[in-house]
Amino acid sequence: MQSHAPDSDTSFSRYLTWSEEDEKWQLVCTDAGYNEVAPNTRYPPKIEDHPRAFKSVAVGRVLSEYQLIYVTKGEGEFRTEGKEYPVLPGSILFLFPGVSHSYKPLVETGWTEYWVGFKGPFADKLKENGFIDPARPLLNPGLQKDILALYSRIFDQVSTQAPLYQIRASSLVIGLIAEILAGERRAAQSSHSEQLVSKAKFLMQEHIDGEINLNGICDSLGVSTSHLNEVFKAYTAMTPYQYFISIKIHRAKELLERGDLPIKEVAFLLGFNDEYYFSRLFKNKTGLSPSHWSSSSER
Repeated sequence: MQSHAPDSDTSFSRYLTWSEEDEKWQLVCTDAGYNEVAPNTRYPPKIEDHPRAFKSVAVGRVLSEYQLIYVTKGEGEFRTEGKEYPVLPGSILFLFPGVSHSYKPLVETGWTEYWVGFKGPFADKLKENGFIDPARPLLNPGLQKDILALYSRIFDQVSTQAPLYQIRASSLVIGLIAEILAGERRAAQSSHSEQLVSKAKFLMQEHIDGEINLNGICDSLGVSTSHLNEVFKAYTAMTPYQYFISIKIHRAKELLERGDLPIKEVAFLLGFNDEYYFSRLFKNKTGLSPSHWSSSSER
């Protein structure tokens, strides 16, 4: 997960500061991170990298912030307010300030989690108006590529910490909350075929930094490659491979627009071993070379 976790393949975390100016935005991003927890390993991993208040997640803690934890692989358990909830792939754990909770993956499965913390009057207002509710701490939007992409964009902001990164990250957090709520509603309403396409898109988004493994995706979804191709094309007008290339190019645009990565590294982050092949493909899809795209975004 190189594009999601800059510091290692299995974990990434940032605990943030903010200014009085940032607080005027009515919401600040307090922390964000990613963990890929293998079966039969300690949780949380790299416990020494976390502030004291965050370390006791597996046994019980109370935070002074909101958090959204997205579990995309594995299974686990979540306890809060005297209730226990099973955690499955696609679950969102919604933590509220001042509310005791604990969570951890099952030892035999491990899990993959993405999280972001935040606080401020805007979040309090969402709770007051019933958009988010401590009585509903576990949401189930499913494996949604748009949710995963928003986490990735938040990680970009908090890792580079470019000017106004707090406001940008906080705006993405607001978008993330909206996408989670919308995703939960879609999951309840969508047909089997729509869910199949959605899950396939998610698996491609999660492995955007590698090569497409269509057989592996089909095995995960329990369908044949011919069936997935047929359903996917009916819903998107693209084959799975064409869609995978399109999201790679979209991600390349975002990375190039940051302006702090050379083209060779962008190609590497997206699983292209040949910089020149990447450049030709990028120009074929966008009409501009990567260098021209990068320079035009600076204007």
